[in-house]
Amino acid sequence: MSQSNLEKQEAKLKQLNQKIKYEKNKIEQSLGKQIIKSANLDYATLTTPKIKMIAKKVAAFLNQSQNNQ
Repeated sequence: MSQSNLEKQEAKLKQLNQKIKYEKNKIEQSLGKQIIKSANLDYATLTTPKIKMIAKKVAAFLNQSQNNQ
């Protein structure tokens, strides 16, 4: 494989990785917004410790739901 071909593939891979990162970030933001909206949470009261506590509770609930299926 020529160097040029390899460089093109590396560029495509880098672009694909950036797209994956963007889509992942979009899903994370959407999930967070939906949790905040559904729980009627106030953005002003969402401190980092509170966000982590909520995330742990949601994760525990989801894990418990998966185990019960």
